[in-house]
Amino acid sequence: MTAQTYLLTPGELDDAVPGQTFQLTGTEAHHAVRVQRVRAGEQIDLVDGVGVRAVGTVTSVDGVVGRGASPVLNLHVDEVRHEENDAAGIVLVQGLAKGGRDEMAVEAATGLGVERIIPWAAARSVAVWSGERAERGRRRWEAIARAETTVARRAWVPRVDGIMTTAGLAEAIWTGDLAGAQVLVLHESATVGLGQAIRQAEAAPPRMTVLVVGPEGGVAPEELSTLSDAGAAPVRLGKAILRSSSAGPAALAALKTLHHQWD
Repeated sequence: MTAQTYLLTPGELDDAVPGQTFQLTGTEAHHAVRVQRVRAGEQIDLVDGVGVRAVGTVTSVDGVVGRGASPVLNLHVDEVRHEENDAAGIVLVQGLAKGGRDEMAVEAATGLGVERIIPWAAARSVAVWSGERAERGRRRWEAIARAETTVARRAWVPRVDGIMTTAGLAEAIWTGDLAGAQVLVLHESATVGLGQAIRQAEAAPPRMTVLVVGPEGGVAPEELSTLSDAGAAPVRLGKAILRSSSAGPAALAALKTLHHQWD
């Protein structure tokens, strides 16, 4: 069985070395002890979200007696690895969708491997993030990404940006931090397939690939025009029309296959 993975904060594993004793405390220790019933002798992984993984063996568990006790896992560090980010340069722009479908997309994309997720207030988005709700929504997506990182046993947590409008997205593609990226808008009217578009870029690989997914109502014509004028290209995923929750993950899986990351 694959070792359970627990997520720390960046920097917490910077000084970890094989042979060292490390104490896992706080919410991750509570989850390990109270929920997953980890005990002495079991092997677990600790990751910091930015590529460091410490593999260790639990030597003892303290503080498990009493309702108010705070569990502490004492861990012998067996190995420390610095892992490359296989999701580097992959960005998902996910349109806000109702019924939690956008959250499903965030969860699946994190497990598949994405470096950055941008919430998009598309014209046809029923869900609305405004004022304080915008930051709450971003934090919710961030929490989902962090949780899925441990489920997928990944060492990197994707960055979740603040909400972006269509105008803001176009500006980012044209002159902002997405400039120079291959930006692919998933759209049923496209005449070019995703695979064809990716293969066409192999001669001069882009520094970043951005997948843009609309909400449940799809990408509006005026939005497609605005993004195309900024440098994005519409592409299709076969003949089927996928839900907002599955289109991005499907495109990510295809992208990783075409880039031979799963060979």
